Amino acid sequence: MSDLSQQWGSDLLAGPTGDLALASGATLAQQRVLRRLLTNPGDYIWQLDYGAGLGRFVGQPANASQIRAVIRSQIFKESAVARTPEPVIDVQGPPNAAAGTIYVHIRYVDAPTGETQLLSFSIGG
Repeated sequence: MSDLSQQWGSDLLAGPTGDLALASGATLAQQRVLRRLLTNPGDYIWQLDYGAGLGRFVGQPANASQIRAVIRSQIFKESAVARTPEPVIDVQGPPNAAAGTIYVHIRYVDAPTGETQLLSFSIGG
């Protein structure tokens, strides 16, 4: 199944024939995981409880274990993320739990293909 390709924070892209670019497979799965993690609950009007709302941690003292728990609570809601082996979620923030940019690295197995996927993004800054 394909869908429009749209990386969080970017515009839609033109495909090789001038139409809108499409994403499928692991690329589509990564886009969906990222969209779920960065969407605030209540912002998606068709499903008000959709989203992890990681943006709420911007400007707050970094709490890596809390961010990791929020990610873990949401990531399995995407069918493309295999339950075993469990995803490895690495959250790195500023020293001494100060406010600043938080870097997230997630390694998970794509359920349909069995291939390991890496997803990295930052929050804030």
